Amino acid sequence: MARNGIVEDEENNFTHNRVLPVASTPTPGQIKEESDAKVFLSAKVLGLEQLLSLEVWRASLAELLGTAVLVFALDTIVISTLQTETKTPNLVMSVLIAFVVAVLLLATYPISGGHINPIVTFAALLTGLISISKAAIYILAQCVGGILGSLALKAVVNSAIERTYSLAGCTVTIVVPGTDGPTVIGMGNSQALWLEIICSFVFLFASVWMAFDRRQAKAVGRVIICIILGVVLGLLVFISTTVTATKGYGGAGLNPARCFGPAVVRGGHLWNGHWIFWIGPTIGCVAFALYVKMIPREHTHSY
Repeated sequence: MARNGIVEDEENNFTHNRVLPVASTPTPGQIKEESDAKVFLSAKVLGLEQLLSLEVWRASLAELLGTAVLVFALDTIVISTLQTETKTPNLVMSVLIAFVVAVLLLATYPISGGHINPIVTFAALLTGLISISKAAIYILAQCVGGILGSLALKAVVNSAIERTYSLAGCTVTIVVPGTDGPTVIGMGNSQALWLEIICSFVFLFASVWMAFDRRQAKAVGRVIICIILGVVLGLLVFISTTVTATKGYGGAGLNPARCFGPAVVRGGHLWNGHWIFWIGPTIGCVAFALYVKMIPREHTHSY
C-alpha cells in the first residue's frame, strides 16, 4: 500500500528483507501530486491567468467607476451636511451614506460582485473566494476610482470649501489656529487604529458575511443584502463620529480607497495618520478570516 508518496510492503513489517525507496526519491504518484498541487496553487490561489483575463479587467471597470461615484457622493454629503450646519449632522450623514452605498452596490453587484471597497476585496481573498491576482486588480481599480472621484469633487467646489473641508478626506488630526499659534486637535493614533479595527470587523461580521455565504445570499436576496450592507455601514459611521465626538477626527474611514483619493489629490495633513486607514482594516480582515476558518462547517446553519 502507498502512504505519503512512499511505497510500503507488508512483508517488510516481518522480514525486513525488502528495500524501500529512499524518502527523497520521488515516485510517479508523488510527482503527480506535487504537480497537481502546483497547478492548484497557481489556478486557485494566485490566479495568474486572471491577470490577462479581459473579463476580470472589465469587471474591475465597474469597481473603478463604482468607487469613483462612491467617493464623489460621500464626500459631497459630508461637505454639504457640515456646511448647512444641521443640528444632527452625524445622523443625516449616516442615513444618506447608507442610501448611497446600497444603490451603488446594486449597480455593481451583477458585474463585479459589488466590492467597491478594499476591505471587502481583501476579506474575500483571505476567505478563499477570489484569487490574489483578482484581488490586486480590484484594489488597484478601487484606488484609481478613489482618485478620480476626488478629482471630480475638486473640479466642482471652490478653493475655499476645498481648503476648509480638505475634500472631506479621512483625518485623524488637523491643525487649527490657536491663541498661542497653530494647534493640533484630533484623536490619538492608537485610539483611531482600534476604532478602525473594530468597525472593520463589525462591518464584515454583521453584513458582508451574508453576501459571502451563498445560502444566506440566496435566502435573503440581493436587494436586501445590499440594503443591509448600506445600513450597517451608515450605523458604523454614526457610531464612530458620535461616540468619539472629537473635533479633527473624521470618523472611521471603513474604505481605504475613499481615504486614499483625497489624500492623493489634496495632500498635506491628510497623509498624517493615513496608514491607520489601511492597517486597521487589514487587521480587521485578518481577524474576520480567522473567525470564518474557526467555524466548523457542520455547525453552520443547514437550511
